[in-house]
Amino acid sequence: MKTATKTLKEANIIIAAENAFRTVGFKNAKMDDIAAMAGITKVTLYAYFQSKENLYMAITHKAVSLLVEKFSKIKKNAARKSGLEAGMQMINAFMNFCEANFLYSEALLNYFSLIRTSNKGTDLAKLPEGIKDSIYFEKMQEIQNQPFIFIADEISRGKEDGSVAEHIEPMVYTVLSWANCIGYIKLISSSGRHTDQLLNVSLRQLKDLNLKIARDLLSSK
Repeated sequence: MKTATKTLKEANIIIAAENAFRTVGFKNAKMDDIAAMAGITKVTLYAYFQSKENLYMAITHKAVSLLVEKFSKIKKNAARKSGLEAGMQMINAFMNFCEANFLYSEALLNYFSLIRTSNKGTDLAKLPEGIKDSIYFEKMQEIQNQPFIFIADEISRGKEDGSVAEHIEPMVYTVLSWANCIGYIKLISSSGRHTDQLLNVSLRQLKDLNLKIARDLLSSK
């Protein structure tokens, strides 16, 4: 099978799986349904993805790859801006990305939870069977830190150009900034869509507050 054809078919299967997971959720989605949505046989589906868990990990890898691509563009376009502004653009882009793609945000949260509970993926006893031999789990471990590195690099640049306070530890504050966004993202992923309000509080207000907190923590002014 030619590489281009194989890659295209694999991409179509992942799209079909995304549609299935969005519609009925990961637990309720059936491999038969995913195969039908992709226009292939179940045998062909298993030739590409040996388990539903591996398919979900492929979606997770796609999410991080798209996020890295967004951050790379921000870095390029914000080269003349301060490190603080570029870093804030990335944090904002992350929240926007999760707003627009609740399945991706849910997949990212589940992945980092899995990494945390399985000793960075080394405790095989705590990994689902479908994950242990997943090539996409290996690929995820290779790129999982890239989004954090992008932001930390901009914070470091901000320290150099004076826009970020000197006492800031770039990676510590990068993780802190992401942690401040997690509650907001969980609200989105748990609802399966963007919800306008929770307990009469606008999610837009929560988002703006998260961004303000991140800016205030980092800013040298």
